[in-house]
Amino acid sequence: MFSSNDLEILKKKNISEAQIGEQLNFFKTGFPKLKIKDIASEENGGVLVLSEKAKSEFMADWKNYLKSNNKIVKFVPASGAATRMFKGLFEFLEKEAEEPTTTEELIFFNHIENFPFYEDLNEACFRNDNNSVKNLIEAKQYKTVVRNLLEKQGLNYGSLPKGLIKFHAYPSEKRTSVQEHLLEGALYAGNASGEVNIHFTISSEHLGLFKFLIETEIPKYEQRYGMSFSVDFSEQKSSTDTVAADMENNPFRDDEGNLVFRPGGHGALIENLNDIDADIIFIKNIDNVVPDKLKAPTVEYKKVLAGLLVGVQNQIFEYLKQLENKADVSDDLIESAKAFCHNMLNIYEQNEMSREEWIEFLIKKFNRPIRVCGVVRNLGEPGGGPFLVFDAENVSAPQILESSQIDTKDPLQAGLMSTSTHFNPVDLVCAVRNYEGEKFNLLDYVDKQTGFISQKSYKGKELKALELPGLWNGAMSNWNTIFVEVPIETFNPVKIVNDLLREQHQ
Repeated sequence: MFSSNDLEILKKKNISEAQIGEQLNFFKTGFPKLKIKDIASEENGGVLVLSEKAKSEFMADWKNYLKSNNKIVKFVPASGAATRMFKGLFEFLEKEAEEPTTTEELIFFNHIENFPFYEDLNEACFRNDNNSVKNLIEAKQYKTVVRNLLEKQGLNYGSLPKGLIKFHAYPSEKRTSVQEHLLEGALYAGNASGEVNIHFTISSEHLGLFKFLIETEIPKYEQRYGMSFSVDFSEQKSSTDTVAADMENNPFRDDEGNLVFRPGGHGALIENLNDIDADIIFIKNIDNVVPDKLKAPTVEYKKVLAGLLVGVQNQIFEYLKQLENKADVSDDLIESAKAFCHNMLNIYEQNEMSREEWIEFLIKKFNRPIRVCGVVRNLGEPGGGPFLVFDAENVSAPQILESSQIDTKDPLQAGLMSTSTHFNPVDLVCAVRNYEGEKFNLLDYVDKQTGFISQKSYKGKELKALELPGLWNGAMSNWNTIFVEVPIETFNPVKIVNDLLREQHQ
């Protein structure tokens, strides 16, 4: 099936023939749908809604944890280009009409002075067209303004990642989302030594820009907070690329006969996450940040989620230390561990088990990575949500699911999907070491049966593309998961440029 040239390409990408065979087989068989037991909700205990007392206790637990020498890292996927953020403006450039007509276009131009990048845009317009934004708009040169924003001779925002786009304006500075993540991290993720560790996943062509921004800004932030920042970067590995297939499920080849590969989606970042040497890892999307005046709820709930996580981890470690000496395990310990497994972790077995089987079951379920996930009330946002899901062994446990993973042709499953009460804003705190202090190999906990196949095109030819199990759904399927309701104020993503005009970003 593979030529010597194919094998050379696979070697360079560090991809085996077996991996390619497995991927091509997925194109033929598809991915099985997952079976939902129930939505995760406050009513069934699948989503914790915390009292003020509980929040205070968890925040105190996190404060105590920060006194240790444990390493805490904030992990921010930041490689995605901002192309979709400016999709409406790109479409405007392609239109015959020279003036704005859609609501989105009109809002953009009517409020253009309120964008944090307005001054930079004005400078670009003077540099390239010897005129101001205001004068160009009065002269109905709308597309000239947009080109100065999006194209290379201007600000090049159409090709930059979201992390390098200016999001917020302050009296003394304009901040990108990367800068906001740095400052936010200082407010909840600094350890006893005053170190703030932040990791960004980026694309190679933007590494220099990221480094320049951070090296320029960090000194003043370190002075402001009395902390030291350690920032590092990684790229999505080429070994996580997936082979494309033609419509007959054979390897898709370009005009020169070479295999065509595509990025494996955000699920590929489980490899990057696995490479991080840390005890606790916060995960948050690059575009979900707010100005300083609105940071308080986010910071509070990050501490709450982290405090809950370390408390659960401590309890699990205690159980595991006692359970490993199987001959001395008491019935009371088994019952206590079962209750914790059911009531805190929401893991429910369907089959009867003997005493010995219960001990093995509890050890297996406890000895896994742990994550506490903030979820917000469902307001109709697209994306995944929290559910209680059966695995291949007919054991139910909490998972984040996307609609593509659910059999929407099954009325019961579709009905459960439609009644979901909460939404996944990507607000995770993760514990990635076992009770002996060793780091888990996170790749062992990926459910490879939860990928996704979509149809794309390459130079006018149709192809099938395979995405790996998503980072916070399939890639973490076999983690212990706890869902906690967080306020909607902690979820303020910037999906389109006009979102920067919302009150939360002004």
